[in-house]
Amino acid sequence: MIVVCGEALIDMIQNGDGTQRATPGGGPFNTARALARLGVPTAFLGRLSDDQFGRELAELLVADGVSLALASVGPEKTTIALADVDSEGFAEYQFLVQGTSAPNLTADSLPDHLDPAVNAIHLGTLGLVLEPMSDTLMGLVDRERDGRLVMVDPNIRVGLVPDAEYRERLGHVISCSSIVKASDSDLEWLYPDRPYQVAAEDLVGQGIALAIVTLGAQGAFAAHHDIRVSVEAPRIDVVDTIGAGDAFGAALLAWLHDHQAIRPDVRLDRDELEAALRYACLAAAITCSRAGADPPWKRELDAALAAG
Repeated sequence: MIVVCGEALIDMIQNGDGTQRATPGGGPFNTARALARLGVPTAFLGRLSDDQFGRELAELLVADGVSLALASVGPEKTTIALADVDSEGFAEYQFLVQGTSAPNLTADSLPDHLDPAVNAIHLGTLGLVLEPMSDTLMGLVDRERDGRLVMVDPNIRVGLVPDAEYRERLGHVISCSSIVKASDSDLEWLYPDRPYQVAAEDLVGQGIALAIVTLGAQGAFAAHHDIRVSVEAPRIDVVDTIGAGDAFGAALLAWLHDHQAIRPDVRLDRDELEAALRYACLAAAITCSRAGADPPWKRELDAALAAG
């Protein structure tokens, strides 16, 4: 089983006529749904509200097959992200977090230990930013990482906490991880003096087993031991990019799961790594082809792969 840790929230997306529409979101929420849709046993570990939005988020997770056994529920209002989608489908976010549900994941809501069946932990986005959630999840990773694969998706959100504090947290979680999956803009913020290829190689040099860089319409790049692989993204008509990175990361883990390759010392040959990246790029492309964070089901990916 894979445990996905972090926030579930509501994206308030601006319509062209000045109105807004509320859509479920949050990087970990999207990732958990995508993993479950791809047939991977998945649990969501985060804080949900007992308000209408919180109940909707919980219902969607369960409908897709995600376990809520590790989630906690409280009276705080659901966290809101204000999403502004530009003419090319790219989204920028502002967050309304004070006194809301997602940050209020506390250490006392965690189980005493994770089930031995849990072989991977995924975290990132606001789970590395907002307190007390970030301290809770860092403590969980420190406690539970032995014998498990840890994957971090920074999905950088600047301005919510001081940069120095944020960088320290990211650095610690990255040092605990087997896989780092980041966008080129994430790495530009983390390592402004280095091209993304060099930044990925530096991560591998620090002991990360697999460093992956998503490049949007240009595909993805990976550094893995002495292997360097680039793949192109499928060509699609973009509706928006909401949830695309989350679908990519979920599909990568799903590929590893399906090929019995989830382990802390993950090791792939060149062909395997290329196949995993292509699978992940296809999942992201399908997500971009429809509105909101609506990741593909396994049957859709299988059909798309069969169609070539």
